[in-house]
Amino acid sequence: MAQHTHFISDLHLTKDRPDITQRFLAYLESLDQNVSHLYILGDLFDVWVGDDDSTEPNNEVKSALSSVVENGIPISFIAGNRDFLMGQQFFSDTGITCLDDAHVIDLYGTPTLLLHGDLLCTDDIEYQKFRQLTHTTAWQDDMLSKPLAERLAIAQHYRNESAKNKAEKSMDIMDVCHKTVIETMQHHQVQRLIHGHTHRPNVHTFDINGHKATRIVLAEWDTDSSVLDWDNTGYNITRLT
Repeated sequence: MAQHTHFISDLHLTKDRPDITQRFLAYLESLDQNVSHLYILGDLFDVWVGDDDSTEPNNEVKSALSSVVENGIPISFIAGNRDFLMGQQFFSDTGITCLDDAHVIDLYGTPTLLLHGDLLCTDDIEYQKFRQLTHTTAWQDDMLSKPLAERLAIAQHYRNESAKNKAEKSMDIMDVCHKTVIETMQHHQVQRLIHGHTHRPNVHTFDINGHKATRIVLAEWDTDSSVLDWDNTGYNITRLT
């Protein structure tokens, strides 16, 4: 029986969208031993302000993820720009493996680079500066030292500011920089890349030094709840209802 590897990203789970949460929980419940690995490539939650946050649907989702791992299906996670504050307690509670920002796997014989995707958006200089700041130990320690209510208020402020900034920026600036894509793939010596973040699901093919390369962009679940399903014959995109 063929083994399948699943990839998802950008679910942005929040109490404001219970429909997406229920779709995700149903998806997790449907997983069986045909699935050999699930990779979550960031922004599983719309915001994560610390492992002590029990705001719905955090605990329900954690419990469901833990059940999948206990049933023998490994789950690996790469942090996104919304949930990079996930800490060791979250991973201990769920059994999920936390990966580095860039991670290469052997996907049925082909080295494949996995990213959230925001590091590829180098034309958005303002965002890259903000990302660099928020990924420092000092910034994170300061944030996590604040009371939970204050952290939630700060996160809401950042989300409001992010929405304003997106409205003022062109879509091209917020998309990946093709030059950065090529440089990143060359650095990791791969011809295949899977990522999310941009909310522009597509399959891009291009050349790197005369060799065919592929970049697969995962969908966000707000408008397209889908899973990239890969086995030894190739891939399918499975849309969930």
